[in-house]
Amino acid sequence: MFPEFHKYDGLGLGELVRTKQVSPSELVEEAISRIEAHNPKLNAVIFKMYEQGRKAAREELADGPFKGVPFLQKDMHATVAGIPTSCGTRILKDIPQPYDSEIVKRYRATGVIMLGKTNVPEFSILPYTEPQAFGPTNNPWDLRRTTGGSSGGSAAAVAARLVPLAGGADGGGSIRIPSSCCGVFGLKPTRGRTPAGPDVGDIWRGLAQEHVITRSVRDSAAMLDAISGPDVGAPYWTAAPQRPYLQEVTTEPGRLRIAFTTKPFLGHEVHPDCVKGLEATAHLLEQLGHDVVEAAPEVDREAFAIAFLTMIAAETRDEIDWAEKLAGRKTRYNDFEPGTSALALLGQAFSAGKYANALNYLLAFGRGIGRFFENYDVLLTPTLAQPPFPTGSLQPSAAEQVMIRIIGALNAAWLLDAIGVIKPLADKTFDFMPCTAVFNATGQPAMSVPLYWNDAGLPIGMQFVGRFGDESTLFRLAGQLERAQPWADRAPAAFL
Repeated sequence: MFPEFHKYDGLGLGELVRTKQVSPSELVEEAISRIEAHNPKLNAVIFKMYEQGRKAAREELADGPFKGVPFLQKDMHATVAGIPTSCGTRILKDIPQPYDSEIVKRYRATGVIMLGKTNVPEFSILPYTEPQAFGPTNNPWDLRRTTGGSSGGSAAAVAARLVPLAGGADGGGSIRIPSSCCGVFGLKPTRGRTPAGPDVGDIWRGLAQEHVITRSVRDSAAMLDAISGPDVGAPYWTAAPQRPYLQEVTTEPGRLRIAFTTKPFLGHEVHPDCVKGLEATAHLLEQLGHDVVEAAPEVDREAFAIAFLTMIAAETRDEIDWAEKLAGRKTRYNDFEPGTSALALLGQAFSAGKYANALNYLLAFGRGIGRFFENYDVLLTPTLAQPPFPTGSLQPSAAEQVMIRIIGALNAAWLLDAIGVIKPLADKTFDFMPCTAVFNATGQPAMSVPLYWNDAGLPIGMQFVGRFGDESTLFRLAGQLERAQPWADRAPAAFL
């Protein structure tokens, strides 16, 4: 056991192992003890891999920067040999996978020891982690509130000091949203930076990228150094950085031209607490010597939302087809949650032409946003438009769920559109996350930095977006912000 565990980030624990001040087995037992003590309250870890972890700790580990460091993997897409990849759905929760996916192999090559998999919403569609298959994950800052999603289990585990870092993936904000809700650091890499293979060619048509959620900036940088680069058969990849990201964290960023906005690209209003956080962050950036200018790219809210929803609906239909193949049986409408089934119905009803139109719009949209970044190094927004909301607030009402199930039983997807069931639910979702999905469409790197807590003690992250392929500037800026306004010691007291 190692009671000082929570005081160290991943690289710090790795250094203790390297200098033989602590053994991998001691770290593993400490992490298991913390998971067993706190997970009943959090519901962050849904598959436990304790014996595999203990066995790995006794054997020869990869000699990487995180040698002997406990780690948790998000339960979506990335496969871990012998463990289910449930994707938050009931029909896959008992089907183990035969091998590690490429990114899991790369995680293991850093020396981490996997101890389990973390909770996600069904098929990682929603920005809150409340799957019917496993139940909601609770926020360690307030157990009655959301962790965000879809990497909500990972963010909660890192915030509660169960592990120093955990796997995540971001297709519409799914690393940044839970990082904001849980007061931790989360960076979505540039499109093509990290591998998706061998089973997936391109997650969500390139909108989703995998990485980690961490407490420290340097852990994120070191892990991205280790896992980035194309894998076999990659459809495209992004040029390698000029030097390691870990070096950038301690390099001063120089005088940056930073645009900021409180404008909700896809929603309607921004909560006053999020505005206060943005104003405080803009002031901090000015004190650090940056040129801070109020400006924002133009986004056609309606057109973007329709295109994004069309893509998600089609991908959800494909996820269900994939789940059927793994389960070896035809699924029924009631095998999935009402929202999932409704999206899949829409995805089935859309024509191929409508799907192509949506993808073309999203890709062309990225060209326009790129022109905005010809004048600015970084864009600052609140990560979310609201503080973490009470669990269940964004779920469809009982009446909406009944209506969706009736329409599903009739297999009448057109009715969902005709009676406007889906649009109000989509509007409610985008009102919470109006600024993240835009930069999945553009493929740019973006990070949520834990720089503000409101009067209720809830974390409110700030989103920084860089130019395409330029994680280096973001890591330099994040390192500077971490030195100027440290957050490592700010933790939910009940979990220390």
